Amino acid sequence: MLLDPFNAVSQVTSTIESVNRALRKLPDWPLYVVTLLYLMLMLYQAVSGALGVDPVKSLEHNLGRRSLQVLILSLSVTPLRRLTGLNLIKFRRAIGLIAFTFVCLHLLVWLVLDVQIFSQVWADILKRPYITIGIVGFCLLVPLAVTSNNLSVRRLGRHWNSLHKLAYLAAVLGAMHFVMLVKGFQVEPLIYMVLVLTLLTLRIVPRHRRVRI
Repeated sequence: MLLDPFNAVSQVTSTIESVNRALRKLPDWPLYVVTLLYLMLMLYQAVSGALGVDPVKSLEHNLGRRSLQVLILSLSVTPLRRLTGLNLIKFRRAIGLIAFTFVCLHLLVWLVLDVQIFSQVWADILKRPYITIGIVGFCLLVPLAVTSNNLSVRRLGRHWNSLHKLAYLAAVLGAMHFVMLVKGFQVEPLIYMVLVLTLLTLRIVPRHRRVRI
């Protein structure tokens, strides 16, 4: 028995609309709770020795990896809505702030637990390109986090969207930081770079206007 493609598309569309209606009823605060629980789990693993012989490095790398993953997720919200109809716009601000939190903690672990010596921090920033790139990416995210509130949206107006496009550049720098950090050829950081560049391409390439017949 052959499936009716129009009926199949209609069913998928109906399902997505049902999911969107359910999502609109959900608050975004559970995302912060889940993030807090995850961070507590990571802290417990570090203290209990579950992160291996070098828990500081493991904690630092895990936080960096999660920050890039969540940042990519936040940048995927709009393309996901355009391509599939799934609307996660309501949760984009929370996802972006969670990504910034992971970045801050990643940087804090590197500063306080890994390097520890302030003069060495500046030396590493100046002589290690992957650290320089990572710091620049962090600096780009700071104004985005500061303006992730309704008051800033109202005051900045149309400039708010322009400012928050810096998230794409920050994601590219974050992916570059990961690629340059790892030793030898590894697939994972390259996957993140491809994802970020794909999302950036979707943002840059204008959507074709519908042709009226």
